[in-house]
Amino acid sequence: MCRLRTLLVTVAVGVAALSSSASSQEDTTGNRPPPGVRLGLSYGPGVKPGVIIFPIDETPGDSIRAILQRDLDYSDRINVIALNDSSLRALVPASGKLINFPLVAKFGAALLIRARPTATGVHVTAYDISAGKVFETADFALPARSRNRNWRFAVHGISDEIEKWILGKRGIAQSRIAYVSGGTLRLIDSDGAESRAVTVGRGALSPAWSPTGRSIVFSILGNTGTQIAQLDLATGRTRRIARTPPGLNITPVFHPAGSSVVFAHGFGEGADLVLADPDSGGLRRLTVGRGSDNTSPTFSPDGRQISFTSGRSGRPQVYIMDADGTNLQLLTEYDLGVRSYRTSPDWSPDGRAIAYQQQNGDFQIWKVDLRDRIPRQLTSEGENEDPSWAPDGRHLVFASTRGGTKQLWVLDTESGRFRQLTHDSGARLAAWSPMLGAADTTRTSQ
Repeated sequence: MCRLRTLLVTVAVGVAALSSSASSQEDTTGNRPPPGVRLGLSYGPGVKPGVIIFPIDETPGDSIRAILQRDLDYSDRINVIALNDSSLRALVPASGKLINFPLVAKFGAALLIRARPTATGVHVTAYDISAGKVFETADFALPARSRNRNWRFAVHGISDEIEKWILGKRGIAQSRIAYVSGGTLRLIDSDGAESRAVTVGRGALSPAWSPTGRSIVFSILGNTGTQIAQLDLATGRTRRIARTPPGLNITPVFHPAGSSVVFAHGFGEGADLVLADPDSGGLRRLTVGRGSDNTSPTFSPDGRQISFTSGRSGRPQVYIMDADGTNLQLLTEYDLGVRSYRTSPDWSPDGRAIAYQQQNGDFQIWKVDLRDRIPRQLTSEGENEDPSWAPDGRHLVFASTRGGTKQLWVLDTESGRFRQLTHDSGARLAAWSPMLGAADTTRTSQ
């Protein structure tokens, strides 16, 4: 009986939500804001506005609507209210009817998204439920050949733009994660779709994205040790960073300006961080480890500082220094009597925190806020390693055994929500890209 009552309520609310015209007449009622004027939606801290997305296309599986709903849900900033597709299609109202905004609001929706396919893509209209008005409307271009990788990427751009409409900041759906599996460098979309290999062979390690997202620098095992290579994602060509010295060369990372690469180089005892010009091949040593290992550099967003792992104190810890190698500071305080070490730092894109892995019996993900320098443990289940920040400075991707085998997982550091990203056993060494594109959109007046 309880389930039947829930179903009846859902259908009733669906009828109310759909008491509108399927034609373009509903958008010409005078409720739309004047061109160039953006109505402001504001929500209190921690509030997740509810959003209903009407069916858009008839494609089963990953339809446009399914991708949009998933992307907005994975943002962890929006409450996606998913109504039954078949009920919604059956209850499309007759032409000329208006949306019953008060009843839609009772269902918990702050915003309603309607879209329809066009000759070049999709036309999207967003309604502000509390104001009873059109909030935003735009045309989005999509590739002509549907359901391929580029088409999905373009739909992710629509999700990000809708999130910007609602919250004033673009989402992160149009980003990807590079990772290593079986020694091969792979890419995967932010929602866990379209995993594919981008290198051949089995020697790839430690990928890192360029600031533009057009290339990836990584370490590759060869006949003369490990070398630093750069992959151009547009052409698929890989080149070795000029004059990489023989020996150990690992954990490369781009300077935020993209003009140079810093990596760990060692030959014999210990390893130091060196700065390399990819074109000229010039090298400059940044650390003097005196036999200790100095690895895993990560730049502050402004490029003025580097955080890295060093064993100079006897056990690996996370340090910060100026980008020229001066003003060295220990970031992760530790007890000499406690066996623990901290490695693999990653500086958040907003500059506020550094995530890292800590071993004290097992590996877990921690982060330290740079304002108060107080460490905070983020994981506790399974082994969790090598965190990498998303472009929003809120989500982290890392390798974890929490599901039984080592896979990539995503954590929302604000809500504590986890989701599995890969289903490729042995996935590790993840690196989250910067934003890789923007929606191909045109504001429209009706």
